[in-house]
Amino acid sequence: MRRRSLEIAFVILCIVVAFFLVTPRLVDESQNKILKKPPYPASERALTLHPQLTIADLHADSLLWGRNLLERSVDGQVDIPRLADGNVALQVFSLPTKSPSGLNIESNEDKHDQILWLAMVDRWPPQTWNSLTQRALYQARRLHQFADGSEGGFVVIESAADLSAYLGRRRTNGKLTAGLLSIEGAHALDGRLQNLDVLYRAGYRMMSPSHFFDNDIGGSAAGVHKIGLTEKGREWVRQMEARHMIVDLAHASPKTIADVLAIATRPLVVSHTGVKGTCDNNRNLSDDQIRAVAAKGGLIGIGYWDTATCGSDASAIVKAMRYVSDRVGAEHVALGSDFDGAVTTPFDTTGLVEITDAMMEAGFSEKEIRMIMGENVMTFLRANLPEN
Repeated sequence: MRRRSLEIAFVILCIVVAFFLVTPRLVDESQNKILKKPPYPASERALTLHPQLTIADLHADSLLWGRNLLERSVDGQVDIPRLADGNVALQVFSLPTKSPSGLNIESNEDKHDQILWLAMVDRWPPQTWNSLTQRALYQARRLHQFADGSEGGFVVIESAADLSAYLGRRRTNGKLTAGLLSIEGAHALDGRLQNLDVLYRAGYRMMSPSHFFDNDIGGSAAGVHKIGLTEKGREWVRQMEARHMIVDLAHASPKTIADVLAIATRPLVVSHTGVKGTCDNNRNLSDDQIRAVAAKGGLIGIGYWDTATCGSDASAIVKAMRYVSDRVGAEHVALGSDFDGAVTTPFDTTGLVEITDAMMEAGFSEKEIRMIMGENVMTFLRANLPEN
């Protein structure tokens, strides 16, 4: 009888272990798909220019899924070896700390927390289960651990001085890559503006007011009420700017975008978006919003997924880039992939040469390609990150 009980216990243990080992990968694989597997073909002229570019992407959610980003994976869309292979100099790693069920771009309530289940299955520390700030701190520690374990191949950027030093090293070693920490939605503050200091000390340098639902800072484009900035939100903008933290308007409601632009004294970004001019939906920017962000000296990161582009290839991405460039200039356009953001993309991060190729086909000059593929982001960060 005892032996039978031990056998049953062993089987149950094996099932539990298998569940915790296999489930995160299955979820990752189902949520972050690519339409074409590498390698990615391109024209000879694109293959010649692409390695010469300094590439930067304003948004990826790769920290969320529990992968060891130091290891090359067949799952998802980004890891550090694939960043190096794609010639990516800088990847902004953004963290969504809470996500409602039934996610959509029209209307979401703040009632459910899908990331809680991911945190539990993927064995995040228990303190992350009921604290969004703790989730952000945990993932910041992970990114710094990846840097520590990379033997110098990957660094975390926290200041303009960090960036300059890193780019100096990269001139002699093009395989180096770097990350910068960002947060999707100021609900990550757990309702306390004092937590801005906590997250700043952890290395976060960019944050959006909202994600897929309205919160106590401001409204979401996909929220129920789509409110503007609250009084607390206005103070949040002031405190962000005082710390030289970058305000990201991705996902913000039209009222919140207008309210932020009205009081902002520093340039800002829309890290991952589409534009209504090429893909008209609730998620994307209007012409007036494009011009207002540019007038503040800001950047607009063009996303790669279908809601952003109304397409499924690099030419659709480049069409949106051309639309923004024609209205406000190439100096305000950037990459904003949304890699690993529970979206399907045409390629993983090793396939960015397809964008280079499509930009050539669309008639962008080499100078414009260099700017959009990353030099705009580097110039922006040098001017807007804390100096040291």
